[in-house]
Amino acid sequence: MTRRQERWNVEVTTSAAGTPHWFKSSHSGAEGGQCLEVAAQPEAVLVRDSKNPTGPTLTLTQRGWSAFVAYIAES
Repeated sequence: MTRRQERWNVEVTTSAAGTPHWFKSSHSGAEGGQCLEVAAQPEAVLVRDSKNPTGPTLTLTQRGWSAFVAYIAES
C-alpha cells in the first residue's frame, strides 16, 4: 500500500525493498519513548517509529528529507 503526499515529497508505504540498515540517534534513551529510526538508501531516506518496526515506513526523497530536517530544526 502506498500513498503520496506531494507537498512534502513524502511516500508512505508498508514495506521497503531490500533490507535497510536502521539506526536511531545516540541521544535516544534506553527506555524507548518517541524515537524515529532512519535508513539511508541511494535514492531515498526511510523513516519509521522505533516502537513499531514492522509498521508503516515513510520514504522521503533526498529533497524531502532535507525539508523535514529543516522544519524540525525550526520547531
